[in-house]
Amino acid sequence: MPQKRIGNVFSLRKGFRLGATVVAAGLLAAAGCSSSSSSSSSSSSSSSSSSSSSSSSSSSSSSPSSASASASPTTFTFKTLILGETLTHSFQPNGTGAATTGHLTQPDDIVALGGNLYVGFQNGVGSQGEVAPSGNLDSTLVEFTPSGSVVKQWDVKGKIDGMGSDPAAGQVIVTVNEDDKSSLYTVSSGTVTHYTYTPSPLPHLGGTDNVAVLNGKILITASAPGTAGKAPASAPAVYVVTLNAGAMTATAAPFLADNAKAAAVAGSNAGKQVTLALTDPDSSTVVPSGSPKFAGNYVLDAQGDEQLIFSNASGQNLQVLKISNSVDDIAWATSASGTLYTSDSSADTVNAITGPFVPGTAYTAVTPCNANSAPSTCPAPGFPANSLGMIDLTTGAVSNVTIAGAIAPKGMVFVP
Repeated sequence: MPQKRIGNVFSLRKGFRLGATVVAAGLLAAAGCSSSSSSSSSSSSSSSSSSSSSSSSSSSSSSPSSASASASPTTFTFKTLILGETLTHSFQPNGTGAATTGHLTQPDDIVALGGNLYVGFQNGVGSQGEVAPSGNLDSTLVEFTPSGSVVKQWDVKGKIDGMGSDPAAGQVIVTVNEDDKSSLYTVSSGTVTHYTYTPSPLPHLGGTDNVAVLNGKILITASAPGTAGKAPASAPAVYVVTLNAGAMTATAAPFLADNAKAAAVAGSNAGKQVTLALTDPDSSTVVPSGSPKFAGNYVLDAQGDEQLIFSNASGQNLQVLKISNSVDDIAWATSASGTLYTSDSSADTVNAITGPFVPGTAYTAVTPCNANSAPSTCPAPGFPANSLGMIDLTTGAVSNVTIAGAIAPKGMVFVP
């Protein structure tokens, strides 16, 4: 979503990375992507700061309806695994001259594969790849263990905003620049390949964001429609993308449109066909089989619009659930014991939340300041900072899960 001013700082009204995605291990530097070593490799060094020490919290929340998972008040604990200020990367200011070193900042999307996790640090790069105040033009992808030990990190030109994976193909897919001038990278068998989109510009005249794979189809959200000009009402909200490794092109075809028709799940229009008017397609995932509703569906989060759109693998039989707040990533708990990994962009941290969880519950990062109705200066009265919540899949109610201590979730993935 386009930049939104918060106080004297620009913050991106972006992203929701729904659910778990899978990332290939053993990434190597290649076209447009350079490898660098980490400056910190353990969670103990991250947690040495008092601001990142392990914290316990009591969590209370209203229960979802019977059609959603029934969650009773429980106790969650969390600890900080990665602290951005302990990690550095080298870059050339404005892409030229002698290299300098900077700390990693603004962690966002998180994915998991083969026992390890990966998070993208955006490092102040703009939503169209604009240079950061530091002169940096690169995001940094960091691989780390579940305990927080850094394995490796790589710099990628542009702002990492969407991440996903194709387990069958054994590749991770990373999109950069969610508002415009977008492209994507794949990592497969240790090789990084940079792809450009075709057609160019993309029909929605914006950028691209999250990646999900359903029945072999690579589905990528069409974020920030109209950034580069007036987009038609029928512009794609999601593309199905075909990769051509030889030509290094990513061919994007419409999957579902901003003005598609969908059956309303709840509210006064429940059961009726409505015409969508999406302005902020953002994150997505495939709903796991253990979900009490929409299992096996693709789900798109229209973050600013406060809507979730569910679809089958053909982009048909759409259903829309109006939710009571703007949300970013959604991660379904697939077991009672597990870990909910979250990024906190405001604190430059990656945190691990432990349960017990209620299987089938859709936990989420609640993002009031990303709603279309949010004021230009935010947080503000009625529009608090990010928090942990869960979604009732029958009514669309988003309820808070209170965690003591400073944690503002953004990217999110559940690992059973």
